[in-house]
Amino acid sequence: MSKPVKGTERAATGKAPVVVVAGGGTAGHIEPALALADAVMRLRPDAKVVALGTERGLENKLVPARGYPLELIPPVPLPRKPTPELVKLPLKVRDSVRKTREVLERVGADVVVGFGGYVALPAYLAARGRVPIVVHEANKSAGLANKVGARFARRVAVAVPGTTLPNAEVVGIPLRRSITALDRAALRAEAREFFGLDPDAPTLLVFGGSQGAQSINAAVSGAAKDLADAGVGVLHAHGPKNTLVVQEFPGKPAYVPVPYLERMDLAYAAADVAICRSGAMTVAEVTSVGLPAVFVPLPIGNGEQATNGRPAVDAGAALMIDDAELSPAKVAELVVPLVTDADRVAKMGAAAVGMGHREADETLARIVLEAAGA
Repeated sequence: MSKPVKGTERAATGKAPVVVVAGGGTAGHIEPALALADAVMRLRPDAKVVALGTERGLENKLVPARGYPLELIPPVPLPRKPTPELVKLPLKVRDSVRKTREVLERVGADVVVGFGGYVALPAYLAARGRVPIVVHEANKSAGLANKVGARFARRVAVAVPGTTLPNAEVVGIPLRRSITALDRAALRAEAREFFGLDPDAPTLLVFGGSQGAQSINAAVSGAAKDLADAGVGVLHAHGPKNTLVVQEFPGKPAYVPVPYLERMDLAYAAADVAICRSGAMTVAEVTSVGLPAVFVPLPIGNGEQATNGRPAVDAGAALMIDDAELSPAKVAELVVPLVTDADRVAKMGAAAVGMGHREADETLARIVLEAAGA
């Protein structure tokens, strides 16, 4: 028999709420979870937030750096095609759910908040009937884990209207306060000095998600001479598993390659335009800070990245290039004229402002605390 769902007795006891967030794997799952954690702590400083993750996820780096405890559970990757591993899946799910349930009981979880991905599915199954569940979906087309979790969640929050989950509340995507409160103009000089960029040159920010994007890396680095000749500085995050060697052009603004951007706030402040993928988190951040973007949607999956970026394109805040069409020549043709057109950049930046998700963190935090009975 399932244990009674917690929540209703929390206000009466006055005990500090324990919130467990499940959003491991990629930065797109982890960062919203951590932004929510920060908002919970602002609203309830006595709360405890615990993150679930796996030993191979990026959360092993990001979560401790933000000061939250991390509990590791076995991942449950779902094979996309019939393989021998598929036969072992039920046993893997059962093992992961059992170990996740042990974590929930040990930390005294009052609510589980899932953001999708490998970590969320066992968290939902372990919490079902025992601990209240809140689901957050960043994409218009929900993933399998969140489709399962939404079936027995107390509340379902989504980033955009029209998401394919029942009884969903539109709240946006939780973002870090270092992003939503960012004054790009005030930080520009400091940001460019931090990265070793030209203080006055128009600057292009290049990134492809936490692991980089080879097609973007090749196209933009291949256009290095065009960018240098146009007087454009470049800050290029190529991904920790990739390498990038770019020819230097003496007397021209610097082209600065880095494996990973620890300070995205400073990266956004340093830039005039970004060229990047259009994951839900990326679109939310660049529009929130008013940074014009050239989106290159990831050409796999169900097309959600193109869907994510389309509202910004329609609003005049961004451009979009198909990954198959991206090349050094395309960068020279489309991106260089944009970065060097200050009036156009200003208009696109103004269009982006207000499209972001500035209050989503605290909106979701209130939903979570209510579900926990806090």
